[in-house]
Amino acid sequence: MRRLLIRGDGSARVSERAAGTGPPRGQCRRPAGTPPRPAAPPPVQAAAAGRVCGGAARESSASLIMSVDIHYEQLSDDQWRELLPLMQQQQVVRLVDCGITEARCQDMSSALRGNPALTELDLCNNELGDGGLRVLLQGLHNPACKIQTLSLQNCCLTEAGCGTLPDVLRSLPTLRELYLSYNPLGDAGLQLLCKGLLDPQCHIEKLQVEYCNLTAASCEALAEVLKTKRDLKELMVNSNELGEAGVRALCQGLAASTCPLESLKLESCGLTSANCQDLCGIVASKASLRELYLGNNKLGDTGIAELCPGLLSPSSRLKTLWLWECDITASGCRHLCRVLRTKESLKELSMAGNEVGDEGARLLCDTLLEPSCRLESLWVKSCSFTAACCQHFSTMLARNTCLLELQLGSNKLGDDGVQELCTGLSQPGTTLRELWLGDCEVTNSGCSSLAALLLTNHSLRQLDVSNNCMSDPGVLQLAESLQQPSCTLEKLVLFDIYVSEHTDDRLRALEESKPGLKIVY
Repeated sequence: MRRLLIRGDGSARVSERAAGTGPPRGQCRRPAGTPPRPAAPPPVQAAAAGRVCGGAARESSASLIMSVDIHYEQLSDDQWRELLPLMQQQQVVRLVDCGITEARCQDMSSALRGNPALTELDLCNNELGDGGLRVLLQGLHNPACKIQTLSLQNCCLTEAGCGTLPDVLRSLPTLRELYLSYNPLGDAGLQLLCKGLLDPQCHIEKLQVEYCNLTAASCEALAEVLKTKRDLKELMVNSNELGEAGVRALCQGLAASTCPLESLKLESCGLTSANCQDLCGIVASKASLRELYLGNNKLGDTGIAELCPGLLSPSSRLKTLWLWECDITASGCRHLCRVLRTKESLKELSMAGNEVGDEGARLLCDTLLEPSCRLESLWVKSCSFTAACCQHFSTMLARNTCLLELQLGSNKLGDDGVQELCTGLSQPGTTLRELWLGDCEVTNSGCSSLAALLLTNHSLRQLDVSNNCMSDPGVLQLAESLQQPSCTLEKLVLFDIYVSEHTDDRLRALEESKPGLKIVY
């Protein structure tokens, strides 16, 4: 991908980089409880990456996309003037957190009006305001515009700005992805948006409206969109107070819908156990559904028991199930284990922040030993585990060949627990690639076990031991193992681990000597 880079003297140039290495499309902030995603690089780092990946490339190459891609850079007037003509010819324009206000929207609107190649516009984290949005959309309101992705998260948009959306959505039949999260649209604004979404010329496939001050009053309009539109594949409404009644209305819309919905995200929406019966029907009837995010809702064991029959349905092909902080105990864990044993399609499960305890850990580990369980990622951070459960994890890790990622952070495992884990991971044929042990009360003694593991285990690629009780001696033990040619670890995370200047120098020298290794702290 070619991207515009800002030089130190303030001038701009277009460079090239491999396609697909930028930040996730349509996401400016990471929803709570989800795995961390790569942050967008600051311009200086981006420039370095551009020089490394640069070289001659033809615009006709399928692997290259012409792009203006700038993040977290307050653009001067000179830089802005230099950017404008480039916006008239690039396929992708990303100006994330660049200090763009309503005053600059007129310039941008004029530039984009003359760009028939534009397919993606990302202006996240800029104070455009409703006035800026109106002016900006005028530039897209022309027959030649072929935009497919529009990202406007955290742009200070309100109900007033939504008034312009129906006409725009009607005039942009190529638009497939619309991201409006972190704007206080309110119920009235959402209803205006839905008016545009219902237009026959609108073919939106992905809609994100998290943190938009929505309530149950918005759900009838959203349900109508779900019933009517056959294109919608992803709906994200996280962190809106929809409540039990609002979610029931959404489920009723989905039940009557023929849309091929693949992802439904309802985290922090005020769901209760009563909603799980509605969701059970959706999971059972929507064979297209692959992702269900229900974190931070008070579902409880009763809700999980209601949901699981849908998950066990022969037609269910769910791949990702996110249930962090849902008031689940070992009893609810038992129901989920039945699903894990039965559904080979389920690959990712988060139960972070649920007090399932050591008994829940035992149930999960026993299930992961079953050949029919094909889970690849398990998040059980803050689940009230102790060292006593680590023998179960150790046995499971020594024999399971499917699990690739295990998040055990914020559990009181201690050095004894970590030693048990290392015993299992030291066995031949283990396949785990990512292990998260942040805030697990690991000391320098535990580092000895981990250092030995790094020399015998050849599957592990990422190890996170952030916020533990280790100091220079423990970190240096890890560094000694990392230095060995037989160590295949690619990333060591040491956030909130305080080391001396001498140890800092050693870690930096180690990174320079092993280009494939990254140490983060």
